[in-house]
Amino acid sequence: MSYYVDVITPLPLEKPLTYKLTEEQAKFLERGMRLIVPIRNRYYTALALKIHKDPPQNYEAKEVEELLDDHPVVQLSQLKHWLWISKYYMCSLSEVYKAAMPSAMLLESETMISLPKEAVVEEEHSDREYLIIEALKQQPTLKISEVMALLGIKQVMPLIHSMVSKNLLIVEEYIENKYKPKFETYYYLDFDLSNQLLFEQHMADLKGAKKQLELFLLLCQLMATVDNPISSKKLRIKYEGYSSFIKSLIAKGVVKSEKRQEDRIQFDSKISLNNLKELNEDQQKAYQQLNDHIEAKKISLLKGVTSSGKTEVYAKLIKDQLDQGKQVLYLVPEIALTVQLIKRLQSYFGKSLAVFHSKYNNQERVEVWNQVLEGSDKAQLILGARSSLLLPFKDLGLIIVDEEHEASYKQYDPAPRYHARDAAVYLGSLHQIAVVLGSATPSIESRYNVDKGKYELVELTKRYEDVLMPEIQLIDLKKHYKKKEVKNHFSFPLLEAIDATVNDRKQVILFQNRRGYAPVMECERCGHTPGCPHCDVSLTYHQHSKQLRCHYCGYHESYQSNCQACGSVELNTKGLGTEQIVDALKELRPDLAIERLDYDTTRAKNSYDEIITAFEERQIDVLVGTQMVAKGLDFEHVGLVGVMNADTLLNFPEYNAHERAFQMLTQVAGRAGRKKDRGKVLIQSYNPYHEILKLVSTNDYDAMYKEQLYQREIYKYPPANKIIKITFKHKEYNRINEAAQWYVNGLKKGLTNVTILGPEFPSVARVKNNYIKNIVIKIPIAAPAAEIKNYLLRLRTSFFSVSSYRSIRINFDVDYL
Repeated sequence: MSYYVDVITPLPLEKPLTYKLTEEQAKFLERGMRLIVPIRNRYYTALALKIHKDPPQNYEAKEVEELLDDHPVVQLSQLKHWLWISKYYMCSLSEVYKAAMPSAMLLESETMISLPKEAVVEEEHSDREYLIIEALKQQPTLKISEVMALLGIKQVMPLIHSMVSKNLLIVEEYIENKYKPKFETYYYLDFDLSNQLLFEQHMADLKGAKKQLELFLLLCQLMATVDNPISSKKLRIKYEGYSSFIKSLIAKGVVKSEKRQEDRIQFDSKISLNNLKELNEDQQKAYQQLNDHIEAKKISLLKGVTSSGKTEVYAKLIKDQLDQGKQVLYLVPEIALTVQLIKRLQSYFGKSLAVFHSKYNNQERVEVWNQVLEGSDKAQLILGARSSLLLPFKDLGLIIVDEEHEASYKQYDPAPRYHARDAAVYLGSLHQIAVVLGSATPSIESRYNVDKGKYELVELTKRYEDVLMPEIQLIDLKKHYKKKEVKNHFSFPLLEAIDATVNDRKQVILFQNRRGYAPVMECERCGHTPGCPHCDVSLTYHQHSKQLRCHYCGYHESYQSNCQACGSVELNTKGLGTEQIVDALKELRPDLAIERLDYDTTRAKNSYDEIITAFEERQIDVLVGTQMVAKGLDFEHVGLVGVMNADTLLNFPEYNAHERAFQMLTQVAGRAGRKKDRGKVLIQSYNPYHEILKLVSTNDYDAMYKEQLYQREIYKYPPANKIIKITFKHKEYNRINEAAQWYVNGLKKGLTNVTILGPEFPSVARVKNNYIKNIVIKIPIAAPAAEIKNYLLRLRTSFFSVSSYRSIRINFDVDYL
C-alpha cells in the first residue's frame, strides 16, 4: 500500500506538492513536522500538511528524502492561522510558511563541485575550466558561489554542466544544519575544598608551575564564594590566557570540565524582581472592565491618554494569565519599544519573558521558537514585533496589541502583506481568547469597530498621578521668517524653550520624520539635482559619510563638491533631515550633548538600547529623532518636545495622511512631562491654522475621528469600504502600461459593484529599475469580498496566460494603508 504526504515548501508555489512515503515514514510522520524533499535537482525543507493514500493526478510523486523532526514543530492552530492569512491577504501558504519559520529551520541543499577520481584527461582546457580544476586541486570541494567569485561571473552553471559532460567534474547536493546549540564550558575542582590534606597536596604538586598554581588558587577563591562551577566566559575575564593552563590542571586531575547547553538570549540577571505597582482608581476601573471582557472572550480597545499608565494595567492582566499557566503575547510596533519594556517586564515577571524580533539572529530565533513550542517557563510572556504573531503558541491565554494604530504593524514587502493587529484578532478567535488593543490615538478602523459593537471601549482619561497634559504651542514659521527670528531652521521661541529646559536640568526631544542631512542637493546655477540611476527619486545627502544615498534601493555615490552637469561649485541643500538638525543645533548650542535616533544610527543590534539607555541616564541633553522617538517610549526627565516641521506630515499624498499626522504629533507630544511637572510642546509649521494642528493642540481625538470618518464615507475609503491595491512591476515602460490596462479592462468587465481607480503611476514611478503601476479597488462593506478576491486571482491566471505578460510581477495588498 502506498502512502503520500501533501507539503508546503519555502518556494512561492500556489498549491501544496504531494510526495511519496514509505510505510515506516507514514507511521512516524505527523502534520506539522519538517521533511526534506527534492525539487528541480535540489533539496528543500517542507512542512507536512496531510498524510493520505491518494496519488497525485497530474504528475508522478517523488519520494521524501528524509524526516527532520521527531515531533511537530508547527501547531495545528498555527497552521489554521497561516491558512487564514494566505486566503485573506491573497498570498500562497508557502509564502506565509517562509515568513513564519526562522530561516535556520528551513534547510536547503547547496550545490558543490569536486573532481572525479578518474577524470578524462584532455589536452586542452579553456582558461575558466583550468581555473576551476586548479582550485579543486587545492581544496576538495567548491560551492557555486565560490566558483562565481573565482571566475568573476554570475552565469557559471552552463560551464559546470559542460565540464560534467566531459567527466571533468562531479556535482552533488549537500545539506547542512544551520542551527547549532550554544555550549559553554564550566570548570570545577575535583576535590572538596574542605579537605585540607588534598588541598596542600595539590599545592605541593603545582609548586614548580607558577601560572598553573595562580589559576588553581583563583579557582579555589571563586569556588569558595559561589559554590558553583565557573564558566569559561567568567574565567577569561578573571585570568587572561587561561586556556593552556587549565588543560594542564585537567590532565593532572586537579580540575574537571563539563559542557552545558545555554540560551543565546540572556537578559540582565542583576534586575531584581519587583511587585506590580498599585493601580490608581482610574487604572483599577479600566482593569476591572478589561478583566470582564477577557472572561467573556471579547475584543477590547483601551483608549488611554499618553502617560496614563496603560502598561501597568497590561502588567496586571498578564500576571492573571501567567498565574493560570497561560502564555501571553505582547505585540509592539517597533523593536525600539522592546528596550524599555524588557527592563520593566523583566522586573515584574523575571525569567518568564521571551523576546522575538528581526534584530535577533537565526540561532536566537530558533531558540525562542522552540521555547514557545514547548511551553517553556522561559517563554510564558512573549514580547515582540509583528513576526512574533506567527510563533507556535502552546497554550495562549491573552493577546495585547500595544500602540495598535501604528502603520508598522502592516507588512509590505515581501508577502504575506498582513496587518498584525487584524491577524492578532483572528488568532484570538482561533484560540478562543480575548484580545486587548491599546492606544492613546486609536486607528479610525478600531474606533469604528467600537461604534459597530465589534469591540468594547475602555478609557483612561487622566495621566498617572494627575500630571497635566503637555502645553502645546503652534509656531508660525512664515511669520518668524519675515521677522528674521529663525536661525538654522530653529525659531527663536524654540531655541529659548530649549535653553530654559536644559537650564532647568531637563531633557529635550526634537522630532523630524526624515533621516539624512537633506533630501535634495541642487545646483544654484543650472538647477541640476542628483538622482538615483535606478529609481525616479533624488538622492538624499548624508553629510557625516559624505555620500548621496537613495533611500529606496540603497544606491550611493560619493559627494562631489561641484555640479556634475555644469561644473559649478554653487551647490545648496533643500529640505531638512535629522543630521542637519543635529549639526545646526551643535553650531548654535555647542555645549549641549546631542544625539540622533533614526535608522542610520540604529543599524547595529544593540544600538537602540545604547542610545535609549544613555538618554534615560541623562547623558544626552537633546535627542533628535524620526518617528522612533514617538512610539510609546517613557522618559522621566523630558520637559520639552519640539517638532521641526509638521507640514511634511500633513501634505503626504495618502488618504489617511491627516489621521497619521494627528497620531504622530499627539504621540510625540506625549513624551513631554510624563512625571510630576507639566511638559511643553512646540510645533513649527508654515500653516499653524491647519485643522489637524488645532485638534492636536487641544488633544481632541473625537473631533478628528468624526471629521475623518465623514471624509472617508464620502470618498469610499476604510473603514466604510475595503481597499485592495494591485501593483504591477516591470523593467519595460510600454509593457507595464499595456499589461496594467489589460488587467483593469478585465476588472471592469467582471466587477460591477466596486470602485476602480487607475492604473496610475505612484509618486515614485520607478524603483530598482522596475516601473510601478497601481490599481486601487474600493469594495463596499456589504459586497462579497471573498468572491471578489477569487475573481482577482482567476484574472491573474488569465493574465499570465499571455506570454508577453509572464515576466511582470503582480502584488495584491489587502487593506492597503
